[in-house]
Amino acid sequence: MSEGPFGNVTVTILGDVILDEYLVGRVERLSPEAPVPVLEVQERTRSLGGAANVARNVVALGGQARLCGVRGEDDHGEEILKLCRGLEIDSDGVVISSDRPTTFKQRVIARTQQIVRIDHESVEPLGKDVRDRLTAGLRRAMKASDVVVISDYDKGVISREILEVVQREAGGIPIVVDPNVRHFFEYSLATVVTPNHLQLERVSGKRIRGEKELIEAGRSIKKRLSGPALLVTRGEEGMSLFTGEVEVLKIPTVAREVYDVTGAGDTVVAALALGLGSGWDLVEAARTANVAAGIVVGKRGTAAVSARELRERLDELKGGRD
Repeated sequence: MSEGPFGNVTVTILGDVILDEYLVGRVERLSPEAPVPVLEVQERTRSLGGAANVARNVVALGGQARLCGVRGEDDHGEEILKLCRGLEIDSDGVVISSDRPTTFKQRVIARTQQIVRIDHESVEPLGKDVRDRLTAGLRRAMKASDVVVISDYDKGVISREILEVVQREAGGIPIVVDPNVRHFFEYSLATVVTPNHLQLERVSGKRIRGEKELIEAGRSIKKRLSGPALLVTRGEEGMSLFTGEVEVLKIPTVAREVYDVTGAGDTVVAALALGLGSGWDLVEAARTANVAAGIVVGKRGTAAVSARELRERLDELKGGRD
């Protein structure tokens, strides 16, 4: 029996595959060459990011993950495949593009404070050959899946053509979208779209200062999206679920402490997808995803939540021991 709350669910994850690197150390002096801090590196780690981190979370939570995306013909791309193999993520749908690098993000951290992030990437749209190969792998993956996640970091993988393929091939299975502002109103195929508070502000074009403004913006965006539900992630404020033009459910956070929000959205969509793939209704899946998010923000870096951690936390909350 699974240690987690979900059934035996297979998830296709389509999106921008990223390799994350963390350089962690201490700063005790300034450089004599320029007035900048000198980091003495004490720890260097690499992990899966973007759509690959969603896949990592799916596997950690007890599901099976089929990853579809694009990598460069480089060492960073090879490292992503190696990490996927170690976690038993099916990466057959990750295709090589010879004219773009693997997306690589370096974060420099002094003790617990991030100093700078350095991105190595291309955000150009995919060429036809790469897109056709990606589409072929996507079709194969979706045929054997219970749910689809679209993880859109706006690195060139997600396009209208790719979204049309998802819509044609989905066959009625749930579709969860972790959105990007650029493509926001092209996600009408989705079951649920999961913007964060800042993305909702940017899409609505209005500053959101409180609950009233958030509800107004959420209802307006939900109406424009038409079909999909809207699950707004709000950090320490929890989540708000918009399922109709009027219906709004506020889900308070259950986080004990917030250490690092990096990758929390990936955890949310992974847990949400597994819940929907298990046949749960959207409210139950969203509440469980909220609990998973509350665990992951207590960890450093691009982290994942295990099936056992989630089950134990759900049992604690059910028993009222918090």
